[in-house]
Amino acid sequence: MIKPSIYISLLTSSMLAHAQLPLSVTSPDGQITVKLEKQQNQLVYSVNYGKQVFLQQSELGLNTNLGDFSQRLKYKSHTTAAVNESYKLHNAKVSDVNYTANTLKAQFENQDGRMLGVEFNVSDSDVAFRYQISGTETDTRIKVLAEYSAFNLPDSATTFISPQALPETGWMQTKPSYEEPYTFNEALGTPSANGVGYTFPALFKNSDKGWLLISETGVDSHYVGSKLSEGTKEGIYRISFPQAGENNGIGATYAALAMPATTPWRTITLGTSLKPIVESTVAFDLVKPLYQASQDYKMGRSTWSWIVWQDPSINYDDQIKFIDLAASLNFEYVLIDNWWDKNIGRDRMAELVNYANGKGVDVILWYNSNGWWNDAPQTPQNRMNTAPARRNEMAWLQSIGVKGLKVDFFGGDKQETIKLYEDILTDANQYGLVITFHGSTIPRGWERMYPNFVTSEAVLASENLVFHQNSLDLHAYNATILPFTRNAIGAMDFAPVFLNKRLSQDQTVGTIRKTTDAFELATGVLYQSPVQHFGLTPNNLVEQPHFVIDTLKAMPTVWDETRYIEGQPGQDATIARRHQQTWWVAAVNGENKAKTFDIDLPMLAGKKVTLLFDKKDGSAGTKQVTVSNSGKLTLNLLAQGGALIIAR
Repeated sequence: MIKPSIYISLLTSSMLAHAQLPLSVTSPDGQITVKLEKQQNQLVYSVNYGKQVFLQQSELGLNTNLGDFSQRLKYKSHTTAAVNESYKLHNAKVSDVNYTANTLKAQFENQDGRMLGVEFNVSDSDVAFRYQISGTETDTRIKVLAEYSAFNLPDSATTFISPQALPETGWMQTKPSYEEPYTFNEALGTPSANGVGYTFPALFKNSDKGWLLISETGVDSHYVGSKLSEGTKEGIYRISFPQAGENNGIGATYAALAMPATTPWRTITLGTSLKPIVESTVAFDLVKPLYQASQDYKMGRSTWSWIVWQDPSINYDDQIKFIDLAASLNFEYVLIDNWWDKNIGRDRMAELVNYANGKGVDVILWYNSNGWWNDAPQTPQNRMNTAPARRNEMAWLQSIGVKGLKVDFFGGDKQETIKLYEDILTDANQYGLVITFHGSTIPRGWERMYPNFVTSEAVLASENLVFHQNSLDLHAYNATILPFTRNAIGAMDFAPVFLNKRLSQDQTVGTIRKTTDAFELATGVLYQSPVQHFGLTPNNLVEQPHFVIDTLKAMPTVWDETRYIEGQPGQDATIARRHQQTWWVAAVNGENKAKTFDIDLPMLAGKKVTLLFDKKDGSAGTKQVTVSNSGKLTLNLLAQGGALIIAR
C-alpha cells in the first residue's frame, strides 16, 4: 500500500488562559469562514461562504456519563495549523487526492475539570468538526449519551432529505435501511414521514445562495452511526443517535469508548453550486486505512440474475447463463443471490465457481447477516454474525475460489451493528474477499478505512423498479436526486442499466420501463460503485445493437477524476468521469418532457467524441460529434431520456 504523504505546519498557538472567544478559521482560498464563540454559556459555531451565511449560530457539545460538555465550558487554549495530505484511492470517484485545509483546535474545561477539545478542519469546499474528551487518570472509559451538535440553517433554506424509518418495519421487519424517498424543496421544520428525523447525507438549498450537504465520516466500531433529528421551525437540526428498537433492540443507543475519546467527524460540504458536493472527497480526507489490504482487490462489473429474473433464477442452469453473459461482456463478476445454498447446494456451488473461473469470471455470493434481528427467511443465515461461523465459512469460500460477498439485512446503526460491519470486513480481508453491504447503512469513509469494502446499497435501489410500477415511473426523477445526495458521500449499489422493456424474464409481464435506452446506459456512469451490479439479461446481447454492447464492455467502475457539469435535483443531471485518458459524460433528464440544453466540457474543447443519444423510439443511437472550441455541446434528451458521451 502506498503510504500518504502528510505535511502539517503549526501556524499559531494561544495557550493563555485569559484569551477570549470568538475564534475563527478560514479555508485556504479564504471563501469559507468558521467562527467559534459562546452564546449564553453555550458553545456555538457558524459558517459563512464569502459574505453569505450558510449556517447560523449552531450549538456544540456532548452529554456523557462523565459529565456535561455543553454548558459553562471554560476556554483554556487553541492552536491553528495547515494540513496538506496526498493519498491514493483504488475504488472511488477519484484516484489521486491532495487534501488541503486549515484547522482550529480549541480546548475547554467543564465544571468537573475534564477537557473537551473541539477540532475544525476547513478546506475550500468542506467544513468538518469532531470532539476529543480527556479526563483524570482514573477516567478509563466513557459513554457518550447524546450529542448536542446542531446545524442551524438560514430560514429561507429548503430540504432534500430522506426520513429515517422506524425500527422493525418494512419487509420482514428489516428496516431501517436507508431506503426512503427524499423530500423535494421542502420548508425547514416540516415534520418527517415517521417523526424520527432524517438519515445522512442531508442536502439543503440555501435559497439562491448555494447548497450544503451534511453528513459524517470515520464511523467505526468505536461509535454509533448518527442521523439528523426532526427540524425545528427555526431550521435547527441536531445530531441524533439510533433508536432503541433498531436491530431487534439489541445493543445500546449510545456510544461507549475508551478514554481519551474521539468522536467521528461531522461534515458540511458547501458552495454556490452543486459542484463541490459532487466532487468532494471529505468522506475520505479525514480517515485512514484501518488495516493493510491482504491483496490487490479487483473492482469491476457484475451480472446478476436475481434483479430481473428473481428467486426462480437461483438455480445451476440459470447461473450458467449469467456467467456466460458476464464472459460475453468481459465483466469481472457474477453475483449469485439468496437461496443458493438450498437451490444449488454447496457441492455444486464449487463446480459453478470452477466453471465461472474457467470463463474468466469471479463469483460473489449472497449472505443474510441475520442471527436474530429480523424475520427475513433467506439463506444462508447464521454464517456472518459470529466470528467462528464467519471464519469457517470464509475459509471454505476461499478454498473454492469465491472472491466476494454481498451481505444483507442489517437494520440499524447501533455501535454493536457498526462493529458487525467492521468484523465482516476485517475477517473477509484475511480470506481475500471483497464486501458489498445490502439492506444496510451508508458508507462513512469506508472505501479508505477498509481496503476490501466496495459498496453499500443504503438507497431506494433498483429492486424497487421491479417490485413497483410507481418506482419505475419515478426512476428518471430520482436519478436527478441521488448524484447530489446519497452517491455524493460514497459508493452506492443502486444496480443500474436495465434494457428490458418489461422487467421480467419473458418481458410479457412485469413493470414497464419508460426511460430510454440511452438514459439506462448513462446511469452506469452517473451512479458510482466500484463493483457495479448491472440489470442486464442474456437476451440483451441479441436485442441491442453492437455499439451498445461494446459500450458496456468498455464501461469502467472506478475513476481517476469526477466533475460536476450541470444539473438540478428533479430536473436533470450531467456528470463527467475520467478513467485513465478516457472521459465518460453521463446526462439524464428527470422530467416528463423533452429538453435541449448546452453543457460546458472544457476538457473536451475542439475534440471529436462519440455520442450515444435518444432516438425517437427510445432506443439508443450513436454518432460522432465535435465539441466546439469553446467547450460547448448541445444535448437533446427525450422525456426520461439521456445521453452518454465517450471521448477516448
